Amino acid sequence: MSKQAKLPPSFPALVQSYFSEYLTNQRALSPQTIATYRDGFVLFLAFAEERLGRAPAAMVLADVTPELIMAFLDHLERQRHNSVRSRNARLAALRSFLKFAGHRDVASLQVIERALGVPVKRFERPMFGYLTREEMLAIIGEPGDSWLSQRDHALFLLMYNTGARVSEMIGIKVADVVLDPSAACVHLHGKGRKQRSVPLWRSTVKALRAWLHVNPQFDGASPLLPNRSGHKMTRANVTLRLVSAVLRATETRPALAKRKVSPHTIRHTTAMHLLQAGVDISVIALWLGHESPVTTHHYIEADLAMKERALAKLHEPDAKVQRYRAPDSLLDFLRTL
Repeated sequence: MSKQAKLPPSFPALVQSYFSEYLTNQRALSPQTIATYRDGFVLFLAFAEERLGRAPAAMVLADVTPELIMAFLDHLERQRHNSVRSRNARLAALRSFLKFAGHRDVASLQVIERALGVPVKRFERPMFGYLTREEMLAIIGEPGDSWLSQRDHALFLLMYNTGARVSEMIGIKVADVVLDPSAACVHLHGKGRKQRSVPLWRSTVKALRAWLHVNPQFDGASPLLPNRSGHKMTRANVTLRLVSAVLRATETRPALAKRKVSPHTIRHTTAMHLLQAGVDISVIALWLGHESPVTTHHYIEADLAMKERALAKLHEPDAKVQRYRAPDSLLDFLRTL
């Protein structure tokens, strides 16, 4: 009597294995990344239930059609008002699951291949906004007499020095900072559990020493820049303090009143100032913790575009500024024949 063919895993079993085994154990993704994928799936399954009239536990892989995925993505943009970037991120989560499912359910490969054909949506990347050095120094300000003023001064100076993400900044502990003049640096814990060390300027070292001097109660495990309660700051907390600092800085830099300045603007500012100072793009990528040099290359494009706008002011109003293009060596060769 022949053995009964092994049945392919059900759709619910695939989803459970994807999150509990593949993402957690095999890929060892961070809890934050897994939570992002989970949120995307919750949205997709809720949409599919309403669209198909069937509970998620009753779904099969064949239900995940290109039409369903496209309708879901359209729903995200139109009803939930998600940006194209967010829409593409949700699609990436679904594509990752489908590729995983293809290895577990070979019989459904044709269905999966069709669903994987849904393309990401192109979008116009906005121009990076960044601050001038004078604007940035005005926001950093001088440390006042209050504890809050001294903390904010150290916070914004360290953000400008490192170009760190907010999540990295609020995660810094006292033990992560090395203030030895010969090797001053801060150890940052970045996305995907990646760590990097960023050198500290002498002015940053001086500010951090002063900050630690007025906080002798800190130990190695203490947040370097805590809130009033001694716990680590939140993203919202950093944003609110930055809004307050920008408002104060408008007294000397009125142009800031028309600018939208976020914590990520400081990260862009660090990158652009490093680029304009002649720092190699590969070093900037390491400084910022970029996984791909393509991300860092956008700063070069932004810098060129801004220089072109400045150059246009030197031309007649109707003149169109042409970007310089190096002569093509192959065409030069052919012309000499």
